[in-house]
Amino acid sequence: MTTIDYSVWDHIEVSDDEDDTHPNIDTPSLFRWRHQARVERMEAFQKKGEDLEKSLAESRRKLQEAQKKVQELSLVKTEEAKLQLTKAQEEEKRLKKEERSSEKKVEEYRREEKKMPWNVDTLSKEGFSKSVLNVKPDVEEETEEEKEEKHKSFVEKYEKQMKHFGMLRRWDDSQKYLSDNPHLVCEETANYLVIMCIDLEVEEKHALMEQVAHQTIVMQFILELAKSLKVDPRGCFRQFFAKIKTADQQYQDAFNDELESFKERVRGRAKIRIEKAMKEYEEEERQKRLGPGGLDPVDVYDSLPVEMQKCFDEKDIQMLQDVISKMDPTEAKVHMKRCIDSGLWVPNSRMDDDGEKEEKEDEPQYEEVKRENSDGQDASDSK
Repeated sequence: MTTIDYSVWDHIEVSDDEDDTHPNIDTPSLFRWRHQARVERMEAFQKKGEDLEKSLAESRRKLQEAQKKVQELSLVKTEEAKLQLTKAQEEEKRLKKEERSSEKKVEEYRREEKKMPWNVDTLSKEGFSKSVLNVKPDVEEETEEEKEEKHKSFVEKYEKQMKHFGMLRRWDDSQKYLSDNPHLVCEETANYLVIMCIDLEVEEKHALMEQVAHQTIVMQFILELAKSLKVDPRGCFRQFFAKIKTADQQYQDAFNDELESFKERVRGRAKIRIEKAMKEYEEEERQKRLGPGGLDPVDVYDSLPVEMQKCFDEKDIQMLQDVISKMDPTEAKVHMKRCIDSGLWVPNSRMDDDGEKEEKEDEPQYEEVKRENSDGQDASDSK
């Protein structure tokens, strides 16, 4: 028959549960004092163990460094290295003794720990530290496409109401309108008002932009308040109005500072949008101007010598021929080719009195001008 060893229960400290006390002694107070004294002894004993473990770890670290130094010095053969090696070996021996001493102290502490009597605080120890809670899973974050579609749908449904809120001026009017339309207290309204401000600034409606900017910051302050309180924005917008209407100067200054910063950001975004639109317009116009060879006549004209520019300004073909005849043939050819590719010069054409180009088959061609230039004389001289 198997016997059970109950000796493990011989050393249990249960002084907190003893009720055999003198009638004149406040038993509850006595139990609290005993418990507090035992807890303090346990904490001091635990602190002693932690200090011993740290001391052992530090001894081992120092010993490893000393052993590494001995290995490095043993590779050097100079006299100075030999002297240092002797000192390092002595330090290594000392640290080994220190390590063994620390190990003995830790072992002794652990034996003492095992002999300590159990009590009400050590009899029950958690076997598992895992808790399972029945909570809702985290909602997956919306994608950019989903956010855009949500915003588009919201704008289509409530755009008129958001514009109306953006035009309000008084605190009471804004609060009442949101009370009647609480669905407007959301990110979609704030985003719509931001875009509305930029559109108004682009249209140079500056005063109206500043009014809508004020309402934009109102909505953003409400959303920030809801985030800090961790509540639905629709449930705290009244708190914002109550706070802003009775706010101290510091809170009002914070609101005004944010409003001014926002208006500056709107002006910056509007300026960027205007510059982008101008660049797109200029590019469209440039594309329309491109000649048959894909060159921009404005760019080509600006690159021409001043004498050639004057010829085009005067619409004088004879002057142009005279200028070309005096130029280097290679340079003249490059300029005329660029003029043709850009549409500045159309072969077999001339300018009529109204500045319009009309086709003429017998008009002198660029090859004839080139030949005259290469011969060093014009057609009249060669006759």
